[in-house]
This record gives sequence, structure tokens and C-alpha cells, in this order.
Amino acid sequence: MTTPSGTSPIEPSNPQGLPPAPDGFHHEKFERLLAAAQRQPAVTTAVVHPCDEVSLAGAIEAARLKLIVPILVGPSTRIHQVAANAAIDIREFEIVDATHSHDAAAKAVGLVRAGRAEALMKGSLHTDELLGAVVARETGLRTARRISHCFIMDVPGQPNALIISDAAVNIAPTLEEKVDIVQNAIDLAHVLGAPEARVAILSAAETVNPKMPSTLEAAALCKMADRGQITGGLLDGPLALDNALSPEAAAVKKIVSPVAGRANVLIVPDLEAGNMLAKSLSFLAGADGAGVVLGARVPIALTSRADVLLTRLASCAVIVLIAAARRTRMDLH
Repeated sequence: MTTPSGTSPIEPSNPQGLPPAPDGFHHEKFERLLAAAQRQPAVTTAVVHPCDEVSLAGAIEAARLKLIVPILVGPSTRIHQVAANAAIDIREFEIVDATHSHDAAAKAVGLVRAGRAEALMKGSLHTDELLGAVVARETGLRTARRISHCFIMDVPGQPNALIISDAAVNIAPTLEEKVDIVQNAIDLAHVLGAPEARVAILSAAETVNPKMPSTLEAAALCKMADRGQITGGLLDGPLALDNALSPEAAAVKKIVSPVAGRANVLIVPDLEAGNMLAKSLSFLAGADGAGVVLGARVPIALTSRADVLLTRLASCAVIVLIAAARRTRMDLH
């Protein structure tokens, strides 16, 4: 499946005006992602509480690259002060004044509910503050799907980006919640142009062990996919990380599967495992991870305060492609 323009982020391309990666690595997967997003219309995005230099600069740079049209939501005095201190020109952008971060989250969600924004982008507030407004029963952005987080990892040496879920929202998801986590990740893989979503349900072993609940859940998820309860992807599990990514490791263990050794979606047992996996790739392998929250009415770019500019732009690129897919009635919640 390709993106709505008929092109895929998998294809090599050069986005216009992309800043160089600061770590010496060539992040070609993110560059292709940005190039694909730049072929789509810019997405009106409520940027929630951009009250430090990195979050404000990231939003304005994304606007310069024509990825988003930002609406800056937060204390206007603070936003103007940050812009002045960092020499960031924000004169052309709308500012919605808010008294504090919780108020900014609520007002940003209100912009979406009013049809004025197609996406949200996290600024310098805590994730739970933003998501608290998103999941509010009466005033939030809930859908029938469970909200979940995906990292899109650009790992040097890997041919394609890896999707890891869930490493930031669901702490200890149940089997029922993992169904939505897996489906959200599969849908995202298709929006990002993956020809097929090859989903590895990770555990510490590749065999079902009644003493290890994650192996039982992995087996159940695979059977649910066989029965059409999860659609659009090839699932296998339980798989250890080496068997998921290395054809050689899978061959040694005699695992015959279209997923083993070729996975492009990794479903972790819980948030702690996902967080450690993503950060290990970042700090030990030079990877960068764009973050997005799925399952709400609109996509949410979930950036970290430690994210470099390239990663923030990649997160914006992901929400642009999701928004474009929604316009063509693709079923991404």
C-alpha cells in the first residue's frame, strides 16, 4: 500500500530543506518519510504548550518545511518570550492564549472538536497532561479504539524503519488492549507505505511457555489474526528479538515464517520493555525514534523534551501522512 499521492516513503528521495542529522549518521528512512510528507498538503496542527525553545522551534521549522500549519496553544506571554529569546519569528502564526499547560491541552482538543485542527503536537508539557484532555469522556477525542503509542525508529543498518508499540502510553496492556495496539501499528505501517506489515509479538523466547504470560498472549494474538479479529498484517509470536530481526537467528532456531527475521513491526509485552528497547536502539545503535499516538480522532505527534529537531520533524511527517490517509477514507482511527 502506498501513501495517498501514490508514492511510498520506502522509495529514496530528498526532502527540501531538511537539517542535517546531528549525530553523524545518515537517517535515510526519516529523510524519505519527510519527502513523502512534503508531497501532501500541510496539516493544521494545534501545538500544545510550546513554551520552550526546542518545542517552539520544532513547530516553526515544520511550518517552514510546509508540513504543518501550526496553531500555538499556550500562555501567549510565555510563547512570545521564548520566541524573542530564541530569535524565532512567530508573527504569521495564530496563538490561542491559555493560562497553563492543562488549559492549553483542553483548548487544543477543543480546536480539534471544532474542526479547526486535524492533528495535535505535544510541546513542553507532560504526556499525561495532554492525553488526559484527549481521553476525557465528555470533551475528549476518544474513538472505539484503544489509544496507543508507536515509535517509528530509523535504525542505522536496517533497510526499513521499525515500528515499536507500545512504549509510552499503555503500561501493562491486557490481551484485549493488545488487539488494538497491534491493529493501530498495522494500520500505521500501511500509511507509511510498507508493502506488508510483518508483526513480531515479542517475548524472551520463541516457544509458548505457560509460565511466561507474554508467550501465551503472543500465541493468542496470532490465532486472533487467523480468525480475522486482527486484519491487514502477518503476525508471528512469540518471537525473541533476535529471531524477529535476524534471518540467521531464525534459521538457527528453525523458525519458518514470513515474519521471523523480517519483522517491521515489533509489539512489546509492556511499556517498560518497549521503552528500554527504543532507548537501547537510540543510545547504543544511533537510532532516532519519531513518536505518534493513535486511536484518537486525530493523530498526535508525541515528542520528547530530549528529541533533536530531525526527530520532531519526522513525528510531524507521520501525522501529515496519517491525515492525508484519512482524507482518502483509509481506516486509521
